[in-house]
Amino acid sequence: MNIKIGIIILAAIIFAGCASIAVTDDAITQRTSTALGIQPSQFTISNRSDSGVRTDYQVTTTRGKHYSCYVTGMISQMGRTVSDAICTQMGSGSSKQGNTANSKSAKDCNALLRAAGRCD
Repeated sequence: MNIKIGIIILAAIIFAGCASIAVTDDAITQRTSTALGIQPSQFTISNRSDSGVRTDYQVTTTRGKHYSCYVTGMISQMGRTVSDAICTQMGSGSSKQGNTANSKSAKDCNALLRAAGRCD
């Protein structure tokens, strides 16, 4: 009986941090849609790579924009947990993160938006 419990605990420890198990394709799609502020039908996800608790992937929008994104995820006693997506637009030469699709024009920009890199 103690051996069974030990094996179960060991298996739980081994799989607790694996992003490949914790992060589903649906979770990635939902988190990416929220981060970029666009509908899932307006982008595709490719080149998924799981490493420990982190999942890296590429996003291409129907408008031709490219993003490099990642989420973290794990399974614990409380269930499956996946972080918000962190995305950086590629080819822009900047390090904007999060909701990069909603940048503001100069007339709509204030100091806080400018500091967050959300202004054109």
